Amino acid sequence: MSGPDSTPDAVARAAYRHDGPPEIVLYTMINNRSGAGAHSALLINAPSQRVIFDPAGSVRFSGVPEMGDVLYGITPKVRRYFESAHARSTYRVRIQSKPVPADVAEQAIRIAQSKGPVPSALCSNAASDLVRSLPGFESVNSSWLPNRLADSFGRLPGVTERVLRENDSDDKDLAIAELQGTAAPAR
Repeated sequence: MSGPDSTPDAVARAAYRHDGPPEIVLYTMINNRSGAGAHSALLINAPSQRVIFDPAGSVRFSGVPEMGDVLYGITPKVRRYFESAHARSTYRVRIQSKPVPADVAEQAIRIAQSKGPVPSALCSNAASDLVRSLPGFESVNSSWLPNRLADSFGRLPGVTERVLRENDSDDKDLAIAELQGTAAPAR
């Protein structure tokens, strides 16, 4: 569920350069009841900027431009918001990070930008195709299933992992509004 594309000027103005090492982060949203994977997304930190490729995703924040399922301006606060909006009473987020050379991170951003909006239910396929095309990621299996992609990604050397659990409402829109401080007061 891609939103309307922002203007190229808005995307350029939002570019955020994070001083951390270049890395690719795989987010896997997992249903707490069934254990089934529900969604895959990628954070890409390159020297030029940090973006999130959220194929067929639905989490959007005001002031965070989007173009073709790529979210721009991924400051530490926006990153926390993205992770927190997905972690709720019914879902946990498996977060896997892999350091990469700077040129590989830049290549990942270019590929994400070339994909355009991804149709519903194809998030893991789009994410796995992107990472499989990068040097050092050739062993990652192509997958339509978020958990299979995460398991394959997790076998790469140097991957670190954490799981984010929160107990807030299952309503992502409410979680986003609360994170941004725009939620209506409780009645």
